[in-house]
Amino acid sequence: MDPWLSTIILGIVEGLTEFLPVSSTGHLILTGVLLGHSGDKAASYDIIIQLGAILAVVVLYRDRFAALAFPKARQRFAGRRGLTLLFLTCLPAALLGLFARGMIKAHLFQPLPVALALIAGAILIFIVESKKTAWEKYHDLDDVSPSLALGIGLFQCLSLWPGFSRSASTILGGMILGARRKLAVEYSFISSVPIMMAATGYEIFKSWDQFSVGDLQFLGVGFVVSFLSAWLAIKWFIGLVSRVTLRPFAIYRILLAVAVFFFWPN
Repeated sequence: MDPWLSTIILGIVEGLTEFLPVSSTGHLILTGVLLGHSGDKAASYDIIIQLGAILAVVVLYRDRFAALAFPKARQRFAGRRGLTLLFLTCLPAALLGLFARGMIKAHLFQPLPVALALIAGAILIFIVESKKTAWEKYHDLDDVSPSLALGIGLFQCLSLWPGFSRSASTILGGMILGARRKLAVEYSFISSVPIMMAATGYEIFKSWDQFSVGDLQFLGVGFVVSFLSAWLAIKWFIGLVSRVTLRPFAIYRILLAVAVFFFWPN
C-alpha cells in the first residue's frame, strides 16, 4: 500500500481510538498487520504519533491545564494539588512500563494477545456498568482526591496490555472507585497527557536512531491526522457518555476480538 495512505489511515485510527475504551494500541497493531506495518520501528511510530492526540486534549481542556499553573480561587483540581493528583495517577503505570517495555513489545504486540485483552476489557465494562449509581461519590474534577487519583493510576497499569485500553482502564477504575461516569471520562482524558507525553518522549529517546530524515514527513502527517481525528472523537464521546452507558463499546470489543480469532491471518 502507498506509504502516504498508510500514514493517513494509521493517524485516523490513532486519533479516533486513543480516548475511547476500545484500545488505540490494539487497533494500531491490527491495522498495522493488515497494512504490512509491523516490527519495532512500526511500534515506535505508533507511539510517537500519539503526540497529535495528546495535543487535542490540551487544546480542548486548555482552561484546566492553565489552572495547574495559575490556580483560581475555589478550584481544587489546580495548582500544586492538581499536579500532585496527576502525578499519583501516572506513577504506577510509568514505573511498570519502564521496566516491562521490552517484554511488552516482544510478546504482546500481536493480534492474539490484543484479542484476549479486548475480551477482558469488555467483561469488565459489563461488570462495572451493572453497579448502582448510588455508589457514586465523586461528581466533578474538583472532587478528585489523592486516594482516587492513585487508585485510578493502579488500574491504569492494565493498559500496558495492548488491547485493554488506557482509556478503558482509567474510566472503569474511576467508576469502580466511585466516580461518576462523565467525571471518570474527563479525568481519563486529562490524566492521559502526562503519562502519554512521558511514554512518547521515552520512545523517541530510545528509538530515534531507527528513523531517517525521510521518515519525519510521515511522522508529521500522522501527528496532524491523529490530532484532528482525536479532537472529533473527544467531542463526540463526552456528549455520548452523558446519555448512554459504555456497553456498546464492550459489544464492539467482543465482535472485534471474535473477528481476530476467526479471520485474522496467522
